[in-house]
Amino acid sequence: MTKMLKKALANILTEKEISELISAFDQIGSIIIVRIPDSLISKKKIIGETLLEQVKTTKSVYYQSSPVEGDFRTRNLEILAGDDKTETEYKESGCRFIVDVEKAFFSPRLSTERERISNLIKDDEIVINMFGGIGMFSILAAKKTPCTVYNLDINPNASKLCEENIRLNKLKGSVISLNGDSGEIIKNELQNCADRILMLLPERSDEFLDSAILSLKTNAMLHYYSHVHADKKQDAPKLSETHFLKTIKMNSTIVNSRIVRPVGPRFYQTVVDVNIKKN
Repeated sequence: MTKMLKKALANILTEKEISELISAFDQIGSIIIVRIPDSLISKKKIIGETLLEQVKTTKSVYYQSSPVEGDFRTRNLEILAGDDKTETEYKESGCRFIVDVEKAFFSPRLSTERERISNLIKDDEIVINMFGGIGMFSILAAKKTPCTVYNLDINPNASKLCEENIRLNKLKGSVISLNGDSGEIIKNELQNCADRILMLLPERSDEFLDSAILSLKTNAMLHYYSHVHADKKQDAPKLSETHFLKTIKMNSTIVNSRIVRPVGPRFYQTVVDVNIKKN
């Protein structure tokens, strides 16, 4: 696809502009979302029309005009070409998902991490997905393993989509979608019950760390995601480990750390897998 798009855009953009553009678009089902540098805004319509024409499975091309932001983790989208319809079906690892790219957070760039986590979960585990969105991590885990996953999210649209996605898929385990503030739900309903917890809100993980620990059994696993600046890519996991150990206030053993994905120049999303032992 990259070679085809480069050829199609060759008469519109420079080689450097093409490279920037191709690295900044996501295809989600029949929808393409593209982030366009300020220098190319004047060409956004022709870029959208070219993508619609060249990527044959595409029905809609949107320009992402704001970052993902706010408690609901949503973004502003502007239609560039095709149908103005933000809902689509996305398939991953044998599962089907209804996604609304405007109303709830979703990233296809986390597929490798979703696969990794789903392979770690054991039979009969109780898992809490603190910022579960439309249920991707949760459903992929329960598809493979007879576990119970609580999918928490404050965005009511995300929680409704999660419920719909649960119905769409045949699962070995079960997923329970709960709408509301993750910290409050844990405090009121889910204390000391989880074998494993996911904290996939890297920009706010420290804020919710005490709630995450409150949810865990005496001996349990925590997956702590964060954003890290690193001059050298290979240093990012160790920097995230150091930050976590400075933040945590109890007995913990780091099992693994890795880069999930780059999110900007010398800026990385990382995960630290930690065994927590509560007194």
